[in-house]
Amino acid sequence: MPALTYDQLRVLNSYGVFTENPDRPLFTLENLHKDFYLTDFRNLMMGITQASTETAAISHFSRRYGMFMAMQFYMLSMYDEIWDGKKVDVRFSMINEFGVNTLGTFITPNDYRYVEDNEREYVISKLLYQCHEVFLQLRKTTSISPLILWENLFGYMLWNYYEQLENPLLADRAFEDLEILEGTKAWQLFSNKSWFYQYTGGKNPAQIVNKPIRKSCCFSKDVPGLMQCEFCPMK
Repeated sequence: MPALTYDQLRVLNSYGVFTENPDRPLFTLENLHKDFYLTDFRNLMMGITQASTETAAISHFSRRYGMFMAMQFYMLSMYDEIWDGKKVDVRFSMINEFGVNTLGTFITPNDYRYVEDNEREYVISKLLYQCHEVFLQLRKTTSISPLILWENLFGYMLWNYYEQLENPLLADRAFEDLEILEGTKAWQLFSNKSWFYQYTGGKNPAQIVNKPIRKSCCFSKDVPGLMQCEFCPMK
């Protein structure tokens, strides 16, 4: 079990991921996997976000979940580590971020582990399948495209890989993980294509990081206190 450094904690916190216990946990990732809870979850997200539509509220949650999962891929490429705890230990609690109510993700710090070279592709495949399972549940709550959910995750991942590839000391692992993500093998548990390759077109992150490559709208424009995405395809 690796001990988290100050820099690791700082980056996690900047993505709304915290390692202390929340004061008032609202629900866990395990709750989301239970169909009977999904109506309460949707209503809770509508209340927290004050979004004008259910789709906007659920998309907002997927962005918060996407931040947590983006940190999984970040920790993997930066430190060869992932958080490998139980669903019940991923807790969501309301926080205020820049004057806007949203959800923070709270996890147990002692569940990080090192990833060996020979299991890297398997670990990435497992992370992608975890996203797939959550996105299936979210789609049961309202009408929302899987493309929206995946692109909400990919935007954070793209930025992280861009920053790592700019540093020659960090680029090797990032390139390795990008190759796995853009191949089809890591996706084969639920897809015959790489959704990440569909997003990037196989281009280097530096070529696309500040360009409008989204094909879907994240609906942040429909959440009070948030602005329309700069690269929204619906402009």
